Amino acid sequence: MWGYHLRNRQGQRYRASQLPPPYPVGLPAQSRRCSPSLPATAPRLKDISQGNLNMSFDHRKYRPAPVIALTDRQWPNRVLERAPLWCAVDLRDGNQALVEPMTVAQKLQMWALMVHVGFKHIEVGFPAASQPDFDFVRELIERDLIPEDVTIQVLVQAREDLIARTFESLKGAKRAIVHVYNSVNPTQRNYVFNSGKEGVKAIAVQGARWVRDHAARNPGTEWSFQYSPESFSSTEVEFAVEVCDAVIDEWRPAGRPMILNLPATVEVSTPNVFADQVEWFCRHLKARPEVSISIHTHNDRGCGVAAAELAVLAGADRIEGTLLGNGERTGNMDIVTMAMNLYSQGIDPELDLSDMDAIVATVGACTQIALHPRHPYAGELVYTAFSGSHQDAIRKSLAAEKPDAYWDVAYLPIDPADLGRSYEAVIRINSQSGKGGVTYLLERDLGLQLPRWLQIDFSRRVQAQAEASSSEISPEQIRALFEQHYLEPVHGYRIGRFQLGHDSQESLRLELQTPNGTLHLSGEGEGAITALVNGWERQTGMHIDVLDYSEHALTAGTESRAAAYVLLSVDGQRMCGVAIGRDVVNASLQAVINGAAQIEALRQTA
Repeated sequence: MWGYHLRNRQGQRYRASQLPPPYPVGLPAQSRRCSPSLPATAPRLKDISQGNLNMSFDHRKYRPAPVIALTDRQWPNRVLERAPLWCAVDLRDGNQALVEPMTVAQKLQMWALMVHVGFKHIEVGFPAASQPDFDFVRELIERDLIPEDVTIQVLVQAREDLIARTFESLKGAKRAIVHVYNSVNPTQRNYVFNSGKEGVKAIAVQGARWVRDHAARNPGTEWSFQYSPESFSSTEVEFAVEVCDAVIDEWRPAGRPMILNLPATVEVSTPNVFADQVEWFCRHLKARPEVSISIHTHNDRGCGVAAAELAVLAGADRIEGTLLGNGERTGNMDIVTMAMNLYSQGIDPELDLSDMDAIVATVGACTQIALHPRHPYAGELVYTAFSGSHQDAIRKSLAAEKPDAYWDVAYLPIDPADLGRSYEAVIRINSQSGKGGVTYLLERDLGLQLPRWLQIDFSRRVQAQAEASSSEISPEQIRALFEQHYLEPVHGYRIGRFQLGHDSQESLRLELQTPNGTLHLSGEGEGAITALVNGWERQTGMHIDVLDYSEHALTAGTESRAAAYVLLSVDGQRMCGVAIGRDVVNASLQAVINGAAQIEALRQTA
């Protein structure tokens, strides 16, 4: 379905059933899937290409976001060296974005997860805005669920009645951050508040004063103050500094820790522009040494994590976000992604994300939002390779890994085991897969070390099955396919008792079980395999050349079984023989029989 509303020449919007199919009009009917006939009034590609449709998709209604002339910017020359202080806002910003807000039980489950992960600042709600938020804050305090090293944070608008209610919800808390905010950007000044800069600044100052005064009336709690000039990213940066300096002037006499939170409430520019705004702000804020600079980005342009990372380079100390990025519209900055980005660079994120599956499950249960399988670090498929060349590179890199070396595996920026994932999901097979992935799975599951010629032969069989089924092939199916084509005695040809002699040449006497009864083969050669080939040629009249041969033990120890692989030319046709036996000789002889018997079986059925 097209991404905009299509209308006919009379301006009427098409119903869904009238929309064009997702293929070019004019393809033969037999090449289409589910191809209903188009109504005569349906738009054609020619109409679209010639601009004959009534569309509202017009870039000229927009203008670029302003940029700052910061020619001596310093953030591009810096590198991330340590984790910022994290503040999780899942219980407030994340919760308000849900179709069905969390229940108290779900909030407690999310709270327990965030404490376990290691957050030290957790925004727990907007207690003045709703009774459920108020009750949840009270439950945390009254049940003594807040660890000694965790500080809760609550949000409130710069209104006296709401601020009073907020402090009421916090009675008895050991420590708390009161986070007050008001919008300061031109759009809200002009259309929401109908006020100039001085009026909006006065709202911020008065709100700061109310927070300070209510804190003074409740001396039993260790208070911290936080102010957000909402929509900072859309505000004149000079004005944002002016407002924040005025707020700090109100708070300074109280001697409380202070945080200035700079939100990209709506992401309107590229991350580098936001970083310039943050650096300019930090440079010009008079009270910079007295405050912690916090960042709160959203993902409207898909760059929430990048903007937060560059903001830290630009001088920020603290990052607000949510686990896996839930939040208004396109979501909040994903703390999991940013923390794992640090982790992948050898920097301690100071969060424990080792049980990623539990994090994904808990967040999903509480938000009722399923995680995309390609979500960075956490998605089901992010450590999975379907491409044949990728699979081969992963297999070879894993084989070369040394225990004490830095992680250096192709296509895997981190070790999946660090997040509680196993290598079972790293390589998965479909029609796009090659020999590398198949080889890895067989080595992992059966201990088989396939030679290259066998890798190629078997991968073709796997690809054919994947194409026939149009689906992914499971490891169980791959093992069954390998056993069916290579390990099972071909049409009942199985070696029985045999005896090797050692004179000037190896001599072999062997009983071979066949569909037609028992054959007694005898032959001579430089080894057991050549002796068997000699005996088979005498019996069948076939000419056999051994083109390649390899074997290995499946496990360590004297009781280990063995695997053998032989590439034969049987009357000019190449055949692969594979077998697993109680020892190398047994496996090698059965492998030759499995390869040669394929031609014999074909002749008998011809």
